[in-house]
Amino acid sequence: MICYSKVIQIILCLMCINDVYAQDIYNPVKTTIVASDTGFILVRAGKPYFIKGAGGTNYMDRLVKYGGNSIRTWDSKNGDVVLDKANSLGLTVTMGLNVARERHGFDYNDTAAVRQQLENLRREVHKYKNYPALLIWGIGNELNLEYKNPKVWDAVNDIAKMIHLEDPNHPATTMLAGVNKREIDYIKVRCPDLDLLSLQVYGGLARVPQALRAAGWDGPYMVTEWGPTGHWESMQTPWKASIEETSSQKAAVYKSRYEASIKQDQHCVGSYVFLWGQKQERTPTWYGLFTEQGEESEVIDVMQYLWTGSWPNNRAPHIDSLLLNNKKASDIIYLEPDKNYIITVFANDPNQYKMTPRWELLPESTDLKNGGDRESRPEVILSSTVVKNLNEAVLKTPEKPGAYRLFLYLSDGHNKVATANIPFYVKSE
Repeated sequence: MICYSKVIQIILCLMCINDVYAQDIYNPVKTTIVASDTGFILVRAGKPYFIKGAGGTNYMDRLVKYGGNSIRTWDSKNGDVVLDKANSLGLTVTMGLNVARERHGFDYNDTAAVRQQLENLRREVHKYKNYPALLIWGIGNELNLEYKNPKVWDAVNDIAKMIHLEDPNHPATTMLAGVNKREIDYIKVRCPDLDLLSLQVYGGLARVPQALRAAGWDGPYMVTEWGPTGHWESMQTPWKASIEETSSQKAAVYKSRYEASIKQDQHCVGSYVFLWGQKQERTPTWYGLFTEQGEESEVIDVMQYLWTGSWPNNRAPHIDSLLLNNKKASDIIYLEPDKNYIITVFANDPNQYKMTPRWELLPESTDLKNGGDRESRPEVILSSTVVKNLNEAVLKTPEKPGAYRLFLYLSDGHNKVATANIPFYVKSE
């Protein structure tokens, strides 16, 4: 007869041995934040270290190739694998600690649950604190999103205090959604043990330095998510479909907003661009710098330039405009069911490579979440588009009335791509 309690004891013992082994074989690399005459400097192993980072654990080898030096995670799941791979590539890691959110049902008045969370995170910190790739601890993600109970900041400070006791070699931060004076006031009073602030800002990135000063924050900070204009910030159609920038429009705003804020503000110790990978969030192309096939958009060209000062030899295709029935997305497009409409593309490839279009028609997504929570991808509507040539195709609209979105992927045949989409509504007369 199997004694399950003995088996569990053996497993727990092996886990403890593994943790002790990890602590024995790794030597931590100390990170500190130092005040300068004009701002703040992140110092790693005794040398200034400006974060040129990306959010996500995909394509780490490409991140290094294009001049990045750090990745950011949202939790510590598989932390040993992530930290070891990052270290082998010369990357550092801002390691996320998964802190429960009020909007997901966690009650910060429940002292027992808060205490248990602290102890769970203590084990994670102890497990990974000596890994040489570790840079900073990130306490939670956007805990200020849709919350009411300010006790969450007491919990954040207790976690920061615990980190300093367990790990004197790495700073602690928490990631805020946007710049808000109320949250900054709370953090200044309730979170004195945080070493720096982290912000997640999209359309308003260029105004972050001024917004922080106006909100009363004059300490160090980093930007742990930034990218295109957010879906909540964009123009919407009457049927509530957000209008997405093309990959070329995104490339322009990534560059201009970074240069106006992160590059200029000496209180900023670096940033993590979002997203070094691909995900479905409102659309399959809104936030990812890659397609599902791993193709690279024009935004990655911009990031290489921002990180290294040099453009890649092969630049991604560039889309000037995408028209459906001779209208752009902001014209608000209504079409009739089961009819043919002309699609027109104006694009070019800087390297003069032959471009190949891929078209995809999706129903407008209805699985809409907040804060980056997982969304499901709509099913593709097959046999909807006929390609005539590079610059022209024909869309046959669905018979069923409703909201749809037409996507274009324009590939150069060398793993570079331009993307665009255009929402429309099929309406019976």
